Amino acid sequence: MGSPPVPAVTLDLWHTLMYLEPGAEEEYMEGQAKIAREVLARSERLPGAPDLSEEALGQIYEKVLADAVSAANEGRTVTPVAQIVEAARLAGRVPDPEAFLRGLELEIRSTKFQRAPGALDLLKALTSDGYRLALISNTVGEPGAFLRPVLREMGFDGYVGAVVFSDEHPWTKPSPEIFRAALEPLGEVPVRAVHVGDGWSDVEGARRARFRAAILYTGLHEYGARYKSLFLPDDWDRPPTPYRAARLEEVPEMVRTLLPPAPSK
Repeated sequence: MGSPPVPAVTLDLWHTLMYLEPGAEEEYMEGQAKIAREVLARSERLPGAPDLSEEALGQIYEKVLADAVSAANEGRTVTPVAQIVEAARLAGRVPDPEAFLRGLELEIRSTKFQRAPGALDLLKALTSDGYRLALISNTVGEPGAFLRPVLREMGFDGYVGAVVFSDEHPWTKPSPEIFRAALEPLGEVPVRAVHVGDGWSDVEGARRARFRAAILYTGLHEYGARYKSLFLPDDWDRPPTPYRAARLEEVPEMVRTLLPPAPSK
């Protein structure tokens, strides 16, 4: 007889395992916009293109970013590189994605991200229970590659068997494909998986992927103004879910109830 199937838990990153205080989050996102403005302002202007102010260039980038967020809400990836290339096209500039990426990487290195209260204890508890773990993160504003060192610094990488960043795939949450992509390295199927995240795309994506259930984590629902306006639709808590946790400490028992761990050998 083969080994019994091992259940899986996938987890969101932002505002679930890692976060910034609202003011710091606002500063972080404004920093991204500033990098884009400055890169566009320094870029070569194409013949016949208007001589736009840095403010006007920033407005073009903000519109492109908002369109990328809208695409993400539909499950489609528009990478940071694609965004700056499109902004340059609209502004009549020669794109310089390398400069944009350098700026984003430096900003991430200098940002003091915070581990969510109870995050490591949650990963330890789930691992001890025998669950296989994966992270799924929508990376619209920054490449996931630049966040991997942050995951190591926070100690997350020792517990997860897969990390799926949306900019490295064609899909974002709530597309079911990105959830299935996270399960593939774990060798698990959706019906044997539970997802934990802070937003509607987590709950809706897990539903579309036919996961056993999704747990909505509400403990870090204080967002920066820019993040909230871009990433949180008015009906952020749809679809309704009976599984909600205000503290990460509540999650392991909820997972055990929804999806009992595999019996020990």
